Amino acid sequence: MAVISAARRALPENVRTLSWVSFANDFASELVYPVVPLFLTVTLGAPATVLGIVEGIAEGTAVGLRGAAGWLSDRAGGARRPWIAAGYGISAVSRIALAAAWAWGIVLVGRVADRLGKAARTAPRDALIRDSTPGELRGAAFGYHRAFDTAGAVAGPLLAVALLAAGVSLRTVLIVAVAPGFLTLVLLRSVREVAAGGESVPGIERAERLPPPFWGALVIWTIFSLGNSSDAFLILRAHELGLSTTLVVLAYAGYNVVYSSLSWPLGALSDRVPRTSILAAGLVVFSCVYAGFALAPGTWAVWPLFAVYGAYIAATDGIARAWVGDYAPAQAGGTAYGLFSAASGGALLVASIVAGVLWSHVDPSAPFWLGVGSATAGLMALLAFQRNKPADHTRVG
Repeated sequence: MAVISAARRALPENVRTLSWVSFANDFASELVYPVVPLFLTVTLGAPATVLGIVEGIAEGTAVGLRGAAGWLSDRAGGARRPWIAAGYGISAVSRIALAAAWAWGIVLVGRVADRLGKAARTAPRDALIRDSTPGELRGAAFGYHRAFDTAGAVAGPLLAVALLAAGVSLRTVLIVAVAPGFLTLVLLRSVREVAAGGESVPGIERAERLPPPFWGALVIWTIFSLGNSSDAFLILRAHELGLSTTLVVLAYAGYNVVYSSLSWPLGALSDRVPRTSILAAGLVVFSCVYAGFALAPGTWAVWPLFAVYGAYIAATDGIARAWVGDYAPAQAGGTAYGLFSAASGGALLVASIVAGVLWSHVDPSAPFWLGVGSATAGLMALLAFQRNKPADHTRVG
């Protein structure tokens, strides 16, 4: 425990505070997330194609803002906090629309608003974490943040399970999720702006000023993301295989337990070994899990698949953010994270819409085979990047 406490104290206060902010937000968000696909298809009677459209449009609408928020925060001299506060506030308000929805179009409005809030805050928040943290702790900082973010994603579904087990309706769960999101705005009062280190980079508003390794990392992640559709399809697949609503949410909570437990250790490990090695392992795990969901013979397979899926996320989510930060000039962090977030969101838009069409018109296993293919292509590109970029630990900024 002493070692863990010392490691936690070594992280900047901004990182620790933003981690608690993310915990509170994800407690509310993940209380909602595993319920929405079932609310859409069961309560409102929408087909799986609509689920793909809702998730795809929600992500796609926010793509432009994902890039603009980071860029504008750079242009404002590194002012990240207003964007972060606005983003969390919009997401908190969006849950009111979800709770009140009487048709799938209202759910779409709520999901779009939630994604706009996420788009507004993500790149400035990631840039602030990077600006606040010494380079040798970057992986640990992002891993710690993702661990807390995901701990909220564990608590939220567990509360959903308890509520559903008590016999409440799916809509009631959405109503309960409204309150916790507003706690983020209270916690954000402790977050402070931090000036980015390093020399000023002329023309940071121009994306082409970012170095070639950054663009290589961006392309690799986009290739992979083109088959990485919304996790809503994992939830829908589990339900289609025969799990009850309560057990689907519980399996999803189990995935988040693994994710939260491994994020900080793997993030810290990426400060000591090449990040690309851990990312490559994560893509291999992703391929295996998606193949497993495609071939799953019954409900028993859902539990280990969701658990192993948590290991994939832990090996990629925070570490990919640290990896991008390694190749971004100090004063262009917002721009770099904005481009990364926009590319990921754009790819998710395509992947989710395609997944919905494949599910409805080909076979429920088809979206998962698409994911296997994109992960394999991304892995090949990542291994080529690793061979051509031996100085993977040459951190920028």
